[in-house]
Amino acid sequence: MRIIFVRHGEPDYERDCLTGTGRLQAAAAAERLAGEGIRAIYTSPNGRASETAGYTARRLGLPVTTLPYMHEISWGGPGIPMDGHPWTLGDWMIDREDFDFHTQNWREHPYFAQNAAKDYFDAIAGQFDSLLLEQGYRHEGTRFRCETEEERTMAVFSHGGSGACVLAHLLALPFPYVASVMTYGFTSVTILGFPVCPGAWVHPHLDLFNDVAHIRGLGDGIVIQQKPDEA
Repeated sequence: MRIIFVRHGEPDYERDCLTGTGRLQAAAAAERLAGEGIRAIYTSPNGRASETAGYTARRLGLPVTTLPYMHEISWGGPGIPMDGHPWTLGDWMIDREDFDFHTQNWREHPYFAQNAAKDYFDAIAGQFDSLLLEQGYRHEGTRFRCETEEERTMAVFSHGGSGACVLAHLLALPFPYVASVMTYGFTSVTILGFPVCPGAWVHPHLDLFNDVAHIRGLGDGIVIQQKPDEA
């Protein structure tokens, strides 16, 4: 099984839709994805993500299934600096505090212990595991038991935050670390591959990350949302 994660195109955050450039990016992404053998399309309920997904759905003639929990995350909490912004805090912990994400628990750090981002991470992780179980992969600890013989490819259109939550969860990496060192651009394509070995424990392979070649020169830089999304 392959899961193709696609971030939405350049957005008008205030109206929760795509800009003119974002629509061009979404159309380019649809052409980029046309040959990937996608059989199912899922999207966040936010307008900018569902609009992006619509281009690929029309190109492939496929329906779109909305995953309500994949909406963009919010963040913040009492006394947390920098508004609790996960990307900024992750960088700060690495650069200013020499925080070791391999040996120290990010959940217990004052920046995240009461940060709403942690609750969003937990909720998204649990819900996405349910989706994986429907596809024939049971997530236990850091492993996945394959319970299917079928090979398939699905695409998930979401956001910088909710997408980072899923990647961190599936790859067993600390969420703030992923938010800091694995940022990705608009309509970027990231692919996780899950081996089909019925009855065996498997783990996902990061086959491709942040492919934005289809929008080269069309707003292909990294842009991170700076305010909590209340949509």
